Amino acid sequence: MFDETARDEMMTALGKQREAFTAARPEPLSTRNDRLERCARMLLAHGEDFARAMSADFGHRSHEQSMLTDIMPSISLIRYSQKRMKAWSKPEKRHVAFPLNLLGARAEVRYEPKGVIGIVAPWNFPVGLTMGPLAQAFAAGNRAMLKPSEFTERTSELMAELFPKFFGDDEVAVILGGPQTGQDFCSLPFDHLLFTGATSIGKHVLHAAADNLVPVTLELGGKSPTILGRSADVAKAAERIALGKMMNAGQICLAPDYMLVPEELEHKAIGAVQASVAQMYPTLLANDDYTSVINRRHRDRLAGLVDDAVAKGAEAIVVNPGNENFEGSNGNKLPLTILRNVSDDMKVMQDEIFGPVLPVKTYSRIDEAIDYVNAHDRPLGLYYFGEDRAERESVLSRTISGGVTVNDVIFHVSADDLPFGGVGPSGMGSYHGVEGFRSFSHARAVYSQPKIDLARIAGLKPPYGAATARTLKMQLK
Repeated sequence: MFDETARDEMMTALGKQREAFTAARPEPLSTRNDRLERCARMLLAHGEDFARAMSADFGHRSHEQSMLTDIMPSISLIRYSQKRMKAWSKPEKRHVAFPLNLLGARAEVRYEPKGVIGIVAPWNFPVGLTMGPLAQAFAAGNRAMLKPSEFTERTSELMAELFPKFFGDDEVAVILGGPQTGQDFCSLPFDHLLFTGATSIGKHVLHAAADNLVPVTLELGGKSPTILGRSADVAKAAERIALGKMMNAGQICLAPDYMLVPEELEHKAIGAVQASVAQMYPTLLANDDYTSVINRRHRDRLAGLVDDAVAKGAEAIVVNPGNENFEGSNGNKLPLTILRNVSDDMKVMQDEIFGPVLPVKTYSRIDEAIDYVNAHDRPLGLYYFGEDRAERESVLSRTISGGVTVNDVIFHVSADDLPFGGVGPSGMGSYHGVEGFRSFSHARAVYSQPKIDLARIAGLKPPYGAATARTLKMQLK
């Protein structure tokens, strides 16, 4: 059921931004740069405040991790966009077919701002996944309305407090509220909508946007496979996999969701992951470096995934280096649980895990691993460890995923010049790189006709005759 008052207020904000956008056109690049600079100034001045707010929202979140994964990448993408938007914004010459090109016809593409961009951010990286899209929306010359997550309430409230200090509400508007507000937000007639979140919710977002024919970028998730090749350095691979899985307690859309390992390396790989976790996190409950699961509901969901797997025949290996009592804790931290002997009838192999649970499957030939990946939904990320170039190319050329990191996990998202996005159930469209600028831009075709009467010379207008026949004969080859 719609909250008509809240929706009317959002429509008013949208109307104000669109009116300001139209009145200000064409805005110089200096205005875009100024908006990006204000984003950077806000983060530089209040990054520590955001980190403290995120920790409070999570029950505990590593301060350093928040600075490394939310604040630093946001500033990096802002600076990257500032440096490149001038080149991105230049009209792009396009080819005109013979003989029109010789007679003076010209064609170009102008990348122009769309207008008002709606940005729906998730709770797992609430600052980074708000500021990253906003930076590229600004670089493309747009205004923006933001809907941060209700699960990170303090962080969202801090955004609502800080943005008005740096921006007019005709540039950025922050909309607070729960699920109904989010639904209403996604139903607004934006010029583009970007949603980051679960695949199941993304389907509803797409439906809501369709009523207004709003173009959509969906940044979703899925089960990102990690393939360990026989040529891999197992100890090094395990350390990198453990780092990626334990960061943010596995609450990352790109987290290594499950491992595919050669059957003879299974015990070695599992032991190496255990050792790596113990080295990085000798204790967990009171360890400031280890982040909590966001809330009790998600903690119970993860415990349910493990229980379901064990009930169906999996072996659970709890990686608890300090032998701590997690059941007696009043918080939501969880140790890593590695699952052996998993099968597709287990819920843990059907849904994105989004937490510190790591299933392990074995294979005898690399073709089996590739076939397994291809038999399931296309993931957001895919990770391959190994030095066998032929095998690596086989994995890359025979699978499809949003992105790939070779000999590590997650890192492809840190390269500002690479597009970040999914494919199929893991997403639609992308941002970062020039692709992000173009996602938030309209590629406007501009054709310029010379003074000469080309239509007559080419026989394109009646009465048709010899010139028409010549054109048809020349073109229909």
